[in-house]
Amino acid sequence: MRLFYVPGACSLSPHIAVRELGLPVQLERVDRQTKKSTPSGLDYKALNPKGYVPGLQLDDGQMLTEGVAIVQYLADQAPEKRLAPAAGTLERYRLQEWLNFIATELHKGVSPLFNPKLPDDLRKTFKDRVLDRLGLVEKTLEKQPFLMGQQFTVADCYLYVILSWSPRVGLDLTAFPSIKAYFDRLTERPSVKAALQEERAAA
Repeated sequence: MRLFYVPGACSLSPHIAVRELGLPVQLERVDRQTKKSTPSGLDYKALNPKGYVPGLQLDDGQMLTEGVAIVQYLADQAPEKRLAPAAGTLERYRLQEWLNFIATELHKGVSPLFNPKLPDDLRKTFKDRVLDRLGLVEKTLEKQPFLMGQQFTVADCYLYVILSWSPRVGLDLTAFPSIKAYFDRLTERPSVKAALQEERAAA
């Protein structure tokens, strides 16, 4: 398998999952402008017409896109690691519930804040909405170490990435001590450290 990524982008989520799972996945960095990947020089846009990361090329050449689909696929390749509950169980749907919340309410709420031309009133609206949603996350993490309870899952991989963007977009998380403690714990996790080190070296 080949994972196409951009350093620091949401593709960090499956990258962390790959390191957590110990899967033999080749990493291909995608240039944001040219859409060429390194080291192979492939035209990423030809493989994935969406053009954005992450993208996972399977061993048979098929491309799987969209982060929440990719991380679940990866988790299912090593079910003994328990990064996702078994398919068909209520707990699996709870995982999908969190992944969907992170994608639609947090990721899509934070991403406009990267736009330097965003008017101040809209910036405040987006920030207020994200902070409101993070209040729900805070209440969960007050009671348990991970989103799904005692078990680290791919939902935590994804949430970590969104939280890591906070300083870059001016989101103040000081009102959320449980989120801050959670983020600090995950930053020290070996899989997270390995993925961050590799992406910083490639940036």
